[in-house]
Formats: sequence, structure tokens, C-alpha cells
Amino acid sequence: MNIIAVKNYEEMSKKAAEFIIDTVKTKPNAVLGMATGGTAVGTYKCLIQDFNQNKTSYKQAYTVNLDEYIGIDPEHEQSYHTYMDNHLFQHIDLPKNHQYIPNGNAKNLEAECKRYEEAIEALGGVDLQILGIGHNGHIGFNEPGTSFDSKTQVVELAESTRKANARFFEDLNEVPTQAITMGIATILKSKKILLLVSGKGKAEILQKLLTCDITESIPATALKKHPNVTIIADKEALSFLADTEMKVRMSV
Repeated sequence: MNIIAVKNYEEMSKKAAEFIIDTVKTKPNAVLGMATGGTAVGTYKCLIQDFNQNKTSYKQAYTVNLDEYIGIDPEHEQSYHTYMDNHLFQHIDLPKNHQYIPNGNAKNLEAECKRYEEAIEALGGVDLQILGIGHNGHIGFNEPGTSFDSKTQVVELAESTRKANARFFEDLNEVPTQAITMGIATILKSKKILLLVSGKGKAEILQKLLTCDITESIPATALKKHPNVTIIADKEALSFLADTEMKVRMSV
């Protein structure tokens, strides 16, 4: 794992955007694995700013999202369809039919999981997968105990995950209890992975990720099995690692 230490959230977002922009410039038809949640918002703002200023084009690119809630409409204000549209898609030139997000309202959810997995494979796999990390170590919505062999699947959301996401809803009871998510094996098929970690609240889990053995009780430790993972973490997220011997490459 390559670790890039940055000062703060803003610098993390800028650095992550640079990775994405470089990927698209190097391979215009790149397949980008997209994440949602608060961590990714700044990165998408930087992509929009670059698009407006430098005209980086996404006309040939494709995006595949990690996950989507089950049981809410794509037009719902807290769906990840709406999140992606509001925070990125409507602001760049990515074609609508190049945007892939699981359908959490599919009549046959198992068939939808299979369809989504096959769609990723048909695109040739993900060139760069963006990830955040949950306080319990989940990646995508793969909660602790998820098999490392898992593919796109229906999952039950941990109560801690629902509580963490409740800030986006009016009430905890409105937070869905299930989601469709890329599985851990699906994520690990990505050619490159970029993990974004920001804030004091993520310091403990980042320390565990970097110092613990690979274990399904901390899903993110599966990333240690991948040959090309870069972690961009800010000062607060790295604060629990001050006494370790880990070599951190500082950004300039």
C-alpha cells in the first residue's frame, strides 16, 4: 500500500481528483468506480472545477457505483442516483448511458446483482476504484464478516452504518436496512484502488487497517491482498499512527 499523507480534507480531495483526472487523460474510455458519502463530495467538487476550467472530458469514460440503497426510488433525495447526479454527473459531460448504479428497486434483487456484476465485466473491469472506509471497516456496504469471495450482493446494513448515515435523513427509521453493493471480490478485481480517509473519527479504523492482520472482521483489510492500492489520508486520520514505524510519503 502506498500512503500519501496530506494536511486536511481539502488537500485530500484535490489529490484524489488528480488521480481521477490523470486516469481519464491517460485512458479516455476508463472505467471509474465511484463512491458516495461525505468523504467523496470534495473530490467531486474538484473534478467539476477542473472540468469547467480545463475542459477534461468524460465523454468516453464510464462510471460504476459501489452501491445503492434498497427500497428507495432513484429520484429519492437520499438515493445514490440522486447523490451522483447532484454532486457530479449533471456538471460534467459524462453520457447518461455510461453511468452505472445498482437498481435498488429491482423486482428481482438477486438478478439485479448478477446483471450488475456482468455489466462491470462487460466494460472490461474497473480501472480506478474510489473507496471510503466505514468506522467499522466496511468498504462499499460490505459489513464485518463479509466473505472476501463475495461478488455484487444484497446486504443487511449494520446498525452502526445506519446511524452514521442517519444524518442524511430526517430520522433513523427512514434509513434503509438493506443495500446492493459490489462484493469484496468485485472490488479487488479493480486494476487500481484509491482509498480516501479523512478526520479524527477515522483514525482508529485506519490504524487497524494498517496494523492488523487480514481478517473478514475488518473488511478493508482485504485491500492488503491487492497489488495497487493508494491511501490518501489527512493529518487527523493518521493521528493514531504517530508512533508506528510506517513510512509515509508526504505530498508536496
